[in-house]
Amino acid sequence: MEEDESFYDDIRKELDNLNSEIEKAEFKNMLSGKDDDKNCILSIHSGAGGTEAQDWADMLLRMYLRWGEQNDYQMRIVDILDGDGAGIKSAEVEVTGEFAYGYLKAENGVHRLVRISPFDSNKRRHTSFASVFVIPEIDDTIEIEINPADLRIDTYRSGGKGGQNVNKVETAVRITHIPTNTVAACQSERSQGQNKATAMKMLKSKLYQLELEKQQAELDEVEKNKMKIEWGSQIRSYVFHPYNMVKDHRTDEETSDVQRVMDGDIDRFIKAYLSKFSKN
Repeated sequence: MEEDESFYDDIRKELDNLNSEIEKAEFKNMLSGKDDDKNCILSIHSGAGGTEAQDWADMLLRMYLRWGEQNDYQMRIVDILDGDGAGIKSAEVEVTGEFAYGYLKAENGVHRLVRISPFDSNKRRHTSFASVFVIPEIDDTIEIEINPADLRIDTYRSGGKGGQNVNKVETAVRITHIPTNTVAACQSERSQGQNKATAMKMLKSKLYQLELEKQQAELDEVEKNKMKIEWGSQIRSYVFHPYNMVKDHRTDEETSDVQRVMDGDIDRFIKAYLSKFSKN
């Protein structure tokens, strides 16, 4: 009898694995957009609110890094601007892996946090905002012509902790495309030349995205999410007080397990978004 029960458990595990694989296949079937299979660049910017908002931006960065780790994506922070005292003002992450853009495009928009602020000595409840913007990374098959005369290239000292060159030599590079005021920066590489190459690749991706938006403005869902980082514009709310809930306002998908979400478990929200807005 014990052997029969053991055999039953093995079958159930195999069925669970099979169902999981079927679910993943159905998930990927939703990804048929032109750039869904590409790597992407994920940008996070803190909203108004000083230290509280900057801490929230840092929490989101951690959430996405955890998500990437759990899903076997390579997550590389290529540029980061530390906050005033805590958190970050902004960060850009290069995400490499299968259908990176297809999945993370669901995160485009404003993310709202409600909690008792650890920075408020009176322990009052605060609402903070941060924006997330995701663009596909172009590959070598797409040609983007850039006039060198349209570029302004600045070098500066890398921030944060790192190798022996950090804060000593101006290895970080910021490139500005003057006609569109598009900026790309990189400080993660060891040399100025490597940082420049990475920043140029990011700039081309951003200019490519701008061109797509011009050509298909009426169809561009990314453009719709470029809203002010404030009340009424959020795509998702993360409530830590007076109750626990994360709710996506586009799909009504929600969960009370806030900590699990902050630890990177956001697939339920991505799937709900793709299920609702997929063109299939």
